[in-house]
This record gives sequence, structure tokens and C-alpha cells, in this order.
Amino acid sequence: MERHFELELEKLKKRILKMGDLVADQVHNTMLALQSCDVELAAQVIRNDKIVDKLDVKIDKLCQRIFALTQPVATDLRLIMSSLKMNNDLERMGDHAVGIAYKIEAVSDYKEIMQELEIGDLIRMTDAIVTDVITILNTWNTTFVKDIFTQASAIEERCQQISDHILAEMSQKKGVIVVATTLMIILTQIERIAGYSTNIAESIVFIVDGKMIKHRKPESLFLEPDAEE
Repeated sequence: MERHFELELEKLKKRILKMGDLVADQVHNTMLALQSCDVELAAQVIRNDKIVDKLDVKIDKLCQRIFALTQPVATDLRLIMSSLKMNNDLERMGDHAVGIAYKIEAVSDYKEIMQELEIGDLIRMTDAIVTDVITILNTWNTTFVKDIFTQASAIEERCQQISDHILAEMSQKKGVIVVATTLMIILTQIERIAGYSTNIAESIVFIVDGKMIKHRKPESLFLEPDAEE
């Protein structure tokens, strides 16, 4: 039974890593499609969502099977619980990538506006945070977890700056209302991708160190709770 349990845990780890790589590819391709307004690449992201969804179900079922057949404790329990959460976070991240992909055709005729808003910088930041958190997921090296939170804060700030610019433009140019509304939705989805990246980073810290860092500020992530004040 013990050997079977170890094999199931190893299978779980491999599936989470595969899920991470699939979602990272989805986000990367979505960001590329958004950068170049590539409608065909966006369509590929949408098609690949079925693969992500199937793996999501497999991971959930595997976790349920492990819980049903064994009584995991300590580190193993943290791994299984966190895997369930990370799987959900990754699936939602993939959903937001697909949501953006669906909107690329609507903004494809407004490249000049996107350049004016410097969307390209935000695209690179989003691609980077997902790549970095998946690297941490593969290595379980929590040294760079704080960087994920710093990146997420920078993305949130940049999204707010672009949103403010869009709202100012909408009040002056009625003709951009439709594309502006679509871009606002895209910005919200990018913020959520960054948010799910921090969730995954939190889960990795919980697995490796047994620490809960949820709701901590970046500068106090690795302090003991009573040392934050």
C-alpha cells in the first residue's frame, strides 16, 4: 500500500507540473496573440482549452482517490491539499487566457490605440510572472516567491494606469467606447492571472515550508506572524 501511495503522489506531482506547463503555454500564446492581434493564434488558445479542462478533471479525481484510499499526514497532506488548490488556480488562469483570446478579434483593428496605451509592456510583464511562477512550481525553490508578489503589484499598478487613461479617452472620444470597454475587460483578466500566480506561489511555500503567507505584504512574507507588526 505504501508503494502504491508513493506512486500516486508521484503521478500527482507530474500532472500538476504538466498542468502548469500547459497553462503557461496558453498564457504565453494569448499574450503573443494580443501583442500582434493574431486572431488565428487566439483561436488555437481557445481550442487548447479542452486539453486543460481534461487534465483539470484528472487531477481532481486523482486527489480524491488518494484521499479515499489512504490517510495522508503532514507533508503529504500539504501536498495533496495544495495540489487541489493549485490545480483550480491554474485552471482559472487558463480560463482567463481563453477569455482574452476571445476578445482579440474585437481589438485587432485598434493597434494604434493599443500602442498608445503601451499594452506591450503589460503583456511582457504578464508573460514573465506566469513563466516565473511555473519555474518555481517545477523547482520548489521558494527563494524567488517574493518576486512574484512584487511583479503582481507592478501589474496591478500598470493595469490601473492604463484603465485611467482609457476612461479619460472614453470621455473625450465617443468612437472608442466599444474597444475601450473590451480593453478594460482584458485588463481585469490580466490582473486576475497575476493574482492566481501569487496564489500558486503561496501554495508552494505551504508545501515546502509549511507556512501560510496568504494576505501577507511582500516585505513580510517570510516573517513569523507575530513579527509582522
